[in-house]
Amino acid sequence: MAKKNSTTAKQRRTGRRHPLATIALIAVGLLSTGGAYALATTTATAESTASEEQLVDEGSKLFAANCATCHGMALQGTQEGPTLIGVGEASVDFQVGTGRMPLAATGPQAEEKPVQFTEEQVEALYTYVGSVSPGPGLPDSETTAGEGDAALGAELFRINCAMCHNVAGAGGALTQGKYAPSLEGVSSTHVYEAMVTGPQNMPVFNNNNLTLEDKADVITYLQYLDENPSPGGFNLGNLGPVSEGLFIWIFGLGAIVAITVWLTAKSS
Repeated sequence: MAKKNSTTAKQRRTGRRHPLATIALIAVGLLSTGGAYALATTTATAESTASEEQLVDEGSKLFAANCATCHGMALQGTQEGPTLIGVGEASVDFQVGTGRMPLAATGPQAEEKPVQFTEEQVEALYTYVGSVSPGPGLPDSETTAGEGDAALGAELFRINCAMCHNVAGAGGALTQGKYAPSLEGVSSTHVYEAMVTGPQNMPVFNNNNLTLEDKADVITYLQYLDENPSPGGFNLGNLGPVSEGLFIWIFGLGAIVAITVWLTAKSS
């Protein structure tokens, strides 16, 4: 009986896990997980770096072929075009992504026209310029999502933008043949890029002038205008009382004169 109990106790001691076994298993698990994460991160970083280098290389070729004549091979600018040092990715994406660049012809300001490059080529161009001379970057999705305060955005727009772009974003004439373009249908990304880079005659609104939250509110207001028709019916281009008065004078008085002539002719 004693021998049997001794054998059973020995079996139990033999099958018992060592106190450090749990710690060793945890350590092995952590090392395996950490190693796998480090390998995945390193691989992703390497792929991202390789992709960016490819974009920079492609962008440099596109820049040399389409932009360097005016802006210089080193972005230093020439008599034909301004320097691009410090403009950053945002300015290039706005100018090229809206078709304003390459410039078709000299004039008071660059006009919007069909885009000359694919989206991949535009990305390559702004990535190249941003790598050579960093500046304002592209906006994040939170700023351009249109989830800000539309009412506050309308107030900010009236204070800072309406004197040129019209309170409804319809645009307007400026001096010396220049103009503020209509903002109808303009992408939120391009609106943000215009605010931070100040193209043409537009002032620069940095984060000290308008915070990121303010910019998001302005973008939300412009999206609201695009998505909601005029509550008063036909808006006559949203150009205000001048166009409305002209409409009355031409069509309203014209209709009255026509009716008068018709009635006179019938009575005679």
